[in-house]
Amino acid sequence: MKAYIFPGQGAQFSGMGVDLYEKFPEAQELFEKANKILGFSITDIMFEGTAEELKQTKVTQPAIFLHSTILAKILGENFKPEMVAGHSLGEFSALVANGVLTFEDGLKLVSQRALAMQKACEIQESTMAAVLGLDDLVVEETCASIDGVVVAANYNCPGQLVISGEIAAIDKACELLTEKGARRALKLPVGGAFHSPLMEPAREELAEAIKNTTFGEPICPVYQNVVAKAVLNPDEIKENLMKQLTSPVRWTQSIQQMIADGGTEFIEVGPGKVLQGLMRKIDRSVTASGASV
Repeated sequence: MKAYIFPGQGAQFSGMGVDLYEKFPEAQELFEKANKILGFSITDIMFEGTAEELKQTKVTQPAIFLHSTILAKILGENFKPEMVAGHSLGEFSALVANGVLTFEDGLKLVSQRALAMQKACEIQESTMAAVLGLDDLVVEETCASIDGVVVAANYNCPGQLVISGEIAAIDKACELLTEKGARRALKLPVGGAFHSPLMEPAREELAEAIKNTTFGEPICPVYQNVVAKAVLNPDEIKENLMKQLTSPVRWTQSIQQMIADGGTEFIEVGPGKVLQGLMRKIDRSVTASGASV
C-alpha cells in the first residue's frame, strides 16, 4: 500500500515552494489565496526570506503546510493515497490531502495554531531536548521521577525521543539521562514546550477553532499522532486533533502500525527529507522517497 507522510516544523528552508509557484498556475493561485487568508505575503518570506524570518512560528507552520498541500494538489492523478500521516503540524497537511479539511480551513487552523502556540510560549519559559541512544521506557521513567513538568513529547524513531517541559526540569532530565548512558541529551533551539501540559492554553484556543470547523469524510485512513492507529471517523479525527498539542507525537508507533496494516511505499510530501531519514531508522524493509513533480 502507498502511504503519504507530511513533515512538521523544522523542515523549512529559504526558497521553498518557489519552483511550484513559477511552474504551475494552480500552485500560484493557491499561494496567492494563502497570502489573502493570512493577511501578509507569506510567499515573499518563503521564497526570499532569511532563515531567521522563516523561523517565526507564525510563518514556519503555514509555510510548511502550504508547501505540502500545494505539492499534493499538483501531483494530481498521481496522488492516490491509501493511508496518510503527518508529524505534528504535518497532521493538518495530511487531513487536507485526504479530504477531511478544505485547503482554506486547514490553513486557517494552522495559522491559529501557530499564534496560539506562540502565546503559550510567552506565558512560561520552557523548552525541549533531544535524547539519543536510550530506551523509551528509561526516558519516560526518568521524566516521571523529576519535580516539575517534563514529559516525552516526540517519539521520532527507536533511540530518538524528544522531551518537553520547564527549563529547570529539562536541565535536570538531561543530566540524569546522560548519567544513564544517553549518547546525547541536548536542548533544542525551540521557543517552548510543545506537546506537553504547558501547551494547555494553546490547546484550549485551538480546540474552539477546531470545533467550529467542518470535517468531511476521509478518502483513506489517517494515522493520528495521539493514537498511532488508523482513524476514519470524522468526529474521532476531530477529537484526536484537539488533544494533539498537549499529547506526545507517537511517530515511531504510527509508522510501525502503518507497516503492520500493509504500508510498503512511503512518500514524503513537503520540504526536506526529515521523515525519510526517520523511516530508515524505524524500518529499512519499506521504501521511503520524496514526492516530486
